[in-house]
Amino acid sequence: MRSTLLAILFTVFTGTTFAQNTTLSGSLRDAKTGEELIGATIRINAVQAGVSTNVYGFYSLTVPKGSYDVTYAYIGYEPLSEKVDLNADVVKNVELQPANEQLNAVEVTGKKADANIRSTDMGLVRLEMKDVKTMPVLFGEVDVMKTIQLMPGVQQTGDGNTGFFVRGGGPDQNLVLLDEAPIYNASHLLGFFSVFNGDAVKSVDLMKGAIPARYGGRLSSVLDVTMNDGNSKEMKVHGGIGLIASRLTVEAPIVKDKGSFIVSGRRTYADLFLKLSSDDAINSSKLYFYDVNMKANYRLGKDDRIFLSGYFGRDALGYKDDFGFDWGNITGTLRWNHLFSNKLFVNTSFIASNYDYKFNVGFNDNDIALSSGIREYNLKSDFSYYANSKNTIRFGFNAMHHAFQPGKFTTSSARSNDLIIPEKFALEGAVYVSNEQKISDRFSLDYGLRISGFSLMGPGEARTYAPGGEIPLTTVDYTSGESIKTYWGPEPRLSASYVLTEFSSVKAAYNRTRQYIHLLSNAGTGAPTDLWYPSTNNVEPQVGDQVSLGYFRNLKKNTYETSVEVYYKDMQNLIDYKNGADILLNPNVESELLYGNGKAYGVELFVKKTKGKLTGWIGYTLSRSERTMAELNNGNAYPNRYDRTHDASVVAMYQLNEKWKLSAAWVYATGNAVTYPEGRYEYAGQVVSVYGERNSSRMPAYHRLDVSATLQGKKSEKFQLQLEFCALQRLRPAEPVPHRFPGE
Repeated sequence: MRSTLLAILFTVFTGTTFAQNTTLSGSLRDAKTGEELIGATIRINAVQAGVSTNVYGFYSLTVPKGSYDVTYAYIGYEPLSEKVDLNADVVKNVELQPANEQLNAVEVTGKKADANIRSTDMGLVRLEMKDVKTMPVLFGEVDVMKTIQLMPGVQQTGDGNTGFFVRGGGPDQNLVLLDEAPIYNASHLLGFFSVFNGDAVKSVDLMKGAIPARYGGRLSSVLDVTMNDGNSKEMKVHGGIGLIASRLTVEAPIVKDKGSFIVSGRRTYADLFLKLSSDDAINSSKLYFYDVNMKANYRLGKDDRIFLSGYFGRDALGYKDDFGFDWGNITGTLRWNHLFSNKLFVNTSFIASNYDYKFNVGFNDNDIALSSGIREYNLKSDFSYYANSKNTIRFGFNAMHHAFQPGKFTTSSARSNDLIIPEKFALEGAVYVSNEQKISDRFSLDYGLRISGFSLMGPGEARTYAPGGEIPLTTVDYTSGESIKTYWGPEPRLSASYVLTEFSSVKAAYNRTRQYIHLLSNAGTGAPTDLWYPSTNNVEPQVGDQVSLGYFRNLKKNTYETSVEVYYKDMQNLIDYKNGADILLNPNVESELLYGNGKAYGVELFVKKTKGKLTGWIGYTLSRSERTMAELNNGNAYPNRYDRTHDASVVAMYQLNEKWKLSAAWVYATGNAVTYPEGRYEYAGQVVSVYGERNSSRMPAYHRLDVSATLQGKKSEKFQLQLEFCALQRLRPAEPVPHRFPGE
């Protein structure tokens, strides 16, 4: 670690120590709302130097002393160019005016038009909510997760479901963050909607290839969602009424241009109509979800700013007093931004996250309750040092405390015993350093190292099992604070870009990631009752190595963006299950697990039109994802349930006139891999199924067409009417013939 730091510092400062340089720094904001602009560009063409703003709108650019024309630009805003005297350090905060023309494109990147050519980013999808709102939507609810699923390399877990698989990985291999806080279940209404309210979200980044060193903890991807800060200029109230849900957002200054807040909530109201029924069983039932996003920020001075944000959301399903099921997330993030100098920026965050579910059943005067969950506390600091126009160094640390509640079963009956599986506790931490370096006008690198560690802590037990056994051979008790099992390891990251021509480039990337917590699930789509579980003396951390290579080319002055990316991912210590595995309320759940390795590889094709009345994209993925477990298929590789050979999407949006906008999305996917029983026998009065090779069958191929038309009313100072007409046409082959056992 020490030698790596020295090497990076030597590379950065060689040849620059004695240069007569000066620094231009500051922030970029929206002139109407005061919102920071993420990924806006600051460019000085005279010295071929440029930089982008970070997630807090901050920038820093070091160039030789002189007087320069500086250009500030951001897609959807009027660019600003002005002369700046840089004979000494200058701090300049800039506000950009939104462009007058209607944006017709769904921009997948918020950076300059050729950023996909020149940046080292690979496998990056960047969305902004003002663009996502042009997509066809279900029941009038805009959803970033549905848009993410339409990108190459990303597959949905099921029809109407917001879960997703990335490059052959499982749903638990995606790190989902909302203002830095992890979301452990991002679905509402069993997956038909996500937890992300479009009125509260500013930007969305999905990283599926070259994952920066500051992120860790998952094998496949990072979905980083940033909430709006709130209008710091004036009070605004806006909302909407949909077919099944309504929403309301209030944002206003705390002190104009110094601080602001936003509160955004939504709720479904199907249950309100149930109350109109004269049937007591119906009017006492529950069927709804709600969520509330809150955020506030305040500038303490020119060098300090604090943020406080939170999310509260819950689903509730119930039938009278006979049945009840609810689940939800609570997150909170307290952040402090500080400028040590015009080159050194730090963000320090304290983060809390909790996910839990509760299941209640009333039966013969016996109330039964089942619950499970996970909570986490995290302290992290991320430093950015803008050394010069060619090097940006990032370094930092994070320390997390996990608490896992595997399951609690309680009953009101004296004839039944409660079953409480003890909580498990763990510490997870990491340090990292990286450098984004521009070697020349054509060649750029982003390289770094992350070192992560995980320790399962007492109080608790460590059990050992014989191969295939279900009863522990040994059990060792550990006291509170005592380390049960510790894992750690390095995670190198590297990405490179070489510009071939003004409109084309090639890129390559390698990254290693480690995952210390796991989702145990027998469902293919990710259910609220899935169980989060830590690495133990039996369950080792998952380790993934991914190599990717891409060719990027823009056509007709960046009107069309095209890319081809190939990838190969090797994964170790993956988890699968014995046939008929019982993972619910099982104190010996580790005896039901199988461990092995896997690989995923494929090619992703992407063509996007960004300008004109007709915009959209075509994405196609050809891929395979396989696993190998010694206990399954005689040790031969088999397709995992996330394997899909073909996955395609076509998205089109057409601005018919000032009032009407048409959009459509068509998707096609190979059917999921499934395992059917091949026989059965009766033992002790119980029917036992006999299974063949794992995932040796396929569901039918799937395709779907969604179309919508949006009527945009005339905008006034107080309100704007927008009506969405949407149709979803599902086209799929006939259902397969039900499986029959031999002789039937």
